[in-house]
Amino acid sequence: MASPAASMPSLQTSAPAQASPSVDAVSKPKPCCVCKEEKAKRDECMLFSNAADPQQACQSTVELYKSCMAGFGFKV
Repeated sequence: MASPAASMPSLQTSAPAQASPSVDAVSKPKPCCVCKEEKAKRDECMLFSNAADPQQACQSTVELYKSCMAGFGFKV
């Protein structure tokens, strides 16, 4: 007599496994969760600047934020 395990079909299938998300997609943080300090400084400078052209006056803080985001793989 055959054992019950021998007559049971295998739980594994021959179908290809679904593609798993890439390691980068799994390990890459959300943009809202990185560079918080740089973002706060950028926002504060842009919102509360007394300069005639806040965009020009805050260019260095904006560049710091952009370079921080680029370090995490985001293009701003």
